Amino acid sequence: MTTLSACSIRSNSPSSYTTNTTAESSSKAQATQPAEQNYAVTNGTDTYRGFSVNNILHSENNSDVHFNLYVPKTYDGSKSYALFITLPGYEGLYFQGVGVNIRQENFGFEAQKYNSNMIIVAPQLNGWDEDSADETIVLVEYLLSAYNIDKSKVYIEGYSGGGETASQAVGKRPDLFTAYLQVSSQWDGEYESVAKAKLPVCIAIGRDDEYYGSKKSQNAYDTLYNLYKKQSLTDAEINKILVLDIKERDYFTSQNAPNEHGGGGLFAEDDTIMSWLFGEH
Repeated sequence: MTTLSACSIRSNSPSSYTTNTTAESSSKAQATQPAEQNYAVTNGTDTYRGFSVNNILHSENNSDVHFNLYVPKTYDGSKSYALFITLPGYEGLYFQGVGVNIRQENFGFEAQKYNSNMIIVAPQLNGWDEDSADETIVLVEYLLSAYNIDKSKVYIEGYSGGGETASQAVGKRPDLFTAYLQVSSQWDGEYESVAKAKLPVCIAIGRDDEYYGSKKSQNAYDTLYNLYKKQSLTDAEINKILVLDIKERDYFTSQNAPNEHGGGGLFAEDDTIMSWLFGEH
């Protein structure tokens, strides 16, 4: 395993239940089509800062997915809420400890400042390969079936290894998401499907990120930019859906970050970046 630097469910359901659901097919782009799923969920019994910890999604086609979930107390199912998915970097994976992701990273807590009517899920996967991307997708599909979610407000963010996973997830199913924020990471997913869907993407990273550097982020931006140019989009149109934010070293040193890669956690408290993610798309 490659090592990266640090970086209560409210419902009327019993603690374990099964539901049958078929996710909608892609309306924006050619994408991997979801199979019909039978889900069972075991609810966690512990909480941390409003999150129900260590819920487990069991599905027929994927491994068990462990996740921490925040549902606002105001949610009663009568109106649709936004959904935010935050994927952690190394030191936030399941085998490293239950709930360590929400103890290590603040994206799930800072996000609450931007929309009080938002359900937030912090999955704890075991890596950042294609299986992890598939598990992320099936978790999102489950949440869309189990809660009253505004499908025009489904946001995803991935930090470090979580960005590698998230880029694969949005590449496979861009139709599921409203906007994607990639933090201190690299793009491992498909580009063409994302560009065809015109999925808004913001890539934020330190210029001298100790693990990834910034060249891979620049290449990802350039690839998407060129695909949009082939679609005859103007620069103004591209700038609305594609952002590359490379931070210089003083951005991190001025905020006492130990390094640029670990300092990616500062982006959770950057109003410009977070306002972009939860803004109008």
